[in-house]
Amino acid sequence: MAIIAEQTIDLARTLSQALIVEDDPTLQRLYEDYLEGGSFALRISRTLREAIAELDELVPAAILLDLNLPDGHGHQLLEVVRERKLDTAVIVVTSAGSINMAVESMRLGAYDFLVKPFSPERLRVTLSNAIERHRLKRIERRLLPDSIGRFEGFIGASPPMQAVYRTIQNASASKAPIFISGESGTGKELAAEAIHKRSPRANKPFVALNCSAIPRDLVESELFGHVKGAFTGAVNNRDGIAARADGGTLFLDELAEMEMSLQSKLLRFVQTGTFLPIGEDRPRTVDVRFICATNKEPLTEIANGRFREDLYYRLSVVPIQMPALRERGSDITLIARHHLQAFAQEEGKNFDGFDPEAERILLGYEWPGNVRQLLNVVRNVVVLSPGGTVTATMLPAQLRGPALVKATSESVRSDVNQPIVPLWLVEKAAIERAINAAAGNIATAAHLLGIDASTIYRKRKEWSKSV
Repeated sequence: MAIIAEQTIDLARTLSQALIVEDDPTLQRLYEDYLEGGSFALRISRTLREAIAELDELVPAAILLDLNLPDGHGHQLLEVVRERKLDTAVIVVTSAGSINMAVESMRLGAYDFLVKPFSPERLRVTLSNAIERHRLKRIERRLLPDSIGRFEGFIGASPPMQAVYRTIQNASASKAPIFISGESGTGKELAAEAIHKRSPRANKPFVALNCSAIPRDLVESELFGHVKGAFTGAVNNRDGIAARADGGTLFLDELAEMEMSLQSKLLRFVQTGTFLPIGEDRPRTVDVRFICATNKEPLTEIANGRFREDLYYRLSVVPIQMPALRERGSDITLIARHHLQAFAQEEGKNFDGFDPEAERILLGYEWPGNVRQLLNVVRNVVVLSPGGTVTATMLPAQLRGPALVKATSESVRSDVNQPIVPLWLVEKAAIERAINAAAGNIATAAHLLGIDASTIYRKRKEWSKSV
């Protein structure tokens, strides 16, 4: 118990470590005074060399970095952090006349920046946010198999996906039916496969049937099988997927497309574990775990008489809602970078990532086709480009403006008769949407909007006073 307690204390100490890189003794003392009594374990470096040496010993949760150092520029430390892939949030300190330098620092990987002079509260809040980000990343790494957000074929570590991963982990060992909802291209079948792989049935069959991809008059045969002569063309006995999935997992995709008459037979199968192949008079019994999915809203389909309510609730013991890609924030760039390298290897080309403008476009696009559309875009870039860094001009035209401009103009035309709202409310909605897209990261949200992070902080403060 003593060892565990000591490890817990060490972990807490590590998570609250902050490194101040500042050569001015007066400012060093000022920052220490600002942070006195907080939950920060502070270390001081006066030069670039000292700061790099500190990183050799222990990676802090956050670094407060002055850019002008006696033996070099603060960007050199940012490069060291990036090259070593250190999990630390760098907060750049700059003067009012050097905002462009601070923005450039963010492009190099800085988490945020502070403009002198700043208040003690501003410093404490910014540093606390950085350390909380570090803590959450540590939690994410314990939940995920690796540090870049891979999980059973998924890529992403956003809060919505973390919720999906936890449900998969918790539900895999059970036999309870699972119902997966979500737009097309969000990874519903991948989630079903992940559940199967983590279940006690992993060494048994995983059998999938897409109910919308098969002619309606053949779905029952595909599901339950048939005997020779049961209908025209039935020249042999044939097992359906229900029999082939015995002992394993049966995944029924796009279930809402199934005819109502067949839904009643499926309900009986779910309830009893028995089914009747077409043309046979003796029922068969199998042991399967049901996972179903649809890209439609189940309750809407029920209300419109296209989906049986009793079947839905029988199958939806454990519901999983797959988030749309536009709701996953920085997962977009994680997925894009990963598949850029994978597709480049297939094509025998060399790519070294996306430039900041290209990433801004990827993060700002709505992605109606979700992950499937993103992968198509990345493959398009790899096939049509020679290599190097992906720039905005290398992205397909629909991502770079025309489609968005058209949608915006149509929206304006359709809303001409709507009440005019105050400009500050429009601005507030845009900023809040960017913050949500950036998973709460103010610096990233500011980058998406093309404004300074300090502008967001100032406006949110103004709005809080007006409430």
